[in-house]
Amino acid sequence: MGLFELVGKTPMVSILIFSGEYPAAKVWAKAEYLNPGGSLKDRPVARMLLNAFKQGRLDGGKVILDSTSGNAGIAYAIYGQALGHQVELVIPGNASKERLMRIKAHGAHVILTDPLEGYDEALREVQRLYKEFPEKYYFADQYGNKDNWLAHYETTGEEIITQAPDLTHFVGGIGTGGSVTGISRKLKEHNRDVTVVVVRPERFPGIEGLKPLGEEGDVIPAILDETFIDEYLEISSEAARIMCHRLAQAGFFVGQSSGAYMVAVEQILRRDANANIVTLLNDTGERYISTSLWLD
Repeated sequence: MGLFELVGKTPMVSILIFSGEYPAAKVWAKAEYLNPGGSLKDRPVARMLLNAFKQGRLDGGKVILDSTSGNAGIAYAIYGQALGHQVELVIPGNASKERLMRIKAHGAHVILTDPLEGYDEALREVQRLYKEFPEKYYFADQYGNKDNWLAHYETTGEEIITQAPDLTHFVGGIGTGGSVTGISRKLKEHNRDVTVVVVRPERFPGIEGLKPLGEEGDVIPAILDETFIDEYLEISSEAARIMCHRLAQAGFFVGQSSGAYMVAVEQILRRDANANIVTLLNDTGERYISTSLWLD
């Protein structure tokens, strides 16, 4: 079995931390940290690069280029290397040390942008690089590449329907917009009554991997389709941090975005104690040891 064949087909795990208060509810999560690169981002990146390779867009030894907050960067480094291509990534300077070390371990070159300028500055910098050296790079453009959301439409969403066909709610978040767009489209085709709830993090200090959106000047992902989103829930980074500790006590050592999703799950249960909710465990908590996430 090849590396690309290991992507996806993740198990659906039962989350029982709310069962005492909401015994009639069901909460499920896709264990996306079990992908080879340790995150949900393996799915779209593997598809984008494999299709680019098959279609000749990497011919001439082009360097794979994109911006990332970290998890997609690890996936780019892994699958780019597997295809025999160099990888160059533009990353905000506040990305966790663990992510940066993992990216570099796979041989990718990293360009850091000013963390005070946020993730959108990394997006602007990668566009400048590609515009200046178009002959050098294959710009994967995870924010605008339809293979991003199609990966989730054809795999993640389909797996959710197979594993939890009677779900009433799906909880996700927006980074590139690929997972929410692809999964929600597939789920709504399965059952138009499924409620899609999206986490909206506070702007500062923020939650790694999730975009707040909503203000003038924010870069809106080109592939994001809000047609299938029913509701946004505002979630603080502190609430997400506390939930990560609660999940860890239950055996799930996950990152802050997964904690944020589970905070949203709890809010849904407060108004619908019979809900059957599916969400995602995007990545592993080991990726944030050097951050404040695991401080008491």
